[in-house]
Amino acid sequence: MAGLTKDTPTPASLTVHGQSRVLEVGFSDGAQFRIPFELMRVYSPSAEVQGHGPGQEVLQSGKRLVGIESLEPVGNYAVKPTFSDGHDTGLFTWEYLYFLGSEQDALWTQYHERLSAAGVDRDAPMGVASGAHCGHSH
Repeated sequence: MAGLTKDTPTPASLTVHGQSRVLEVGFSDGAQFRIPFELMRVYSPSAEVQGHGPGQEVLQSGKRLVGIESLEPVGNYAVKPTFSDGHDTGLFTWEYLYFLGSEQDALWTQYHERLSAAGVDRDAPMGVASGAHCGHSH
């Protein structure tokens, strides 16, 4: 993921809405996004979710009700959420949050297609999915 450029909009406001489970982000270019925690969690930029290269992504499920317990700033370029399921290794850069917000319709579609192709229910607990690989070795 490329770093910030002078053209990358920066957040003017960040609000965690625990009840509705969305992160509301207002950017310096005027864009406003309400990014569901579930979307952030299933598209976490961490190696645990993304794997270590193309095709290594780990399909996430059972995250519909995930919450964000804390949101730590990381320098002037990212935030690190701690999700209620214990996941806390994703660094969400401003660029990545903008991507999630602006592309969320396409990302939801892609997520549902991946679940369907894997024969996994969106609400299935992780690790119980049929056809899912059980861990990987390095």
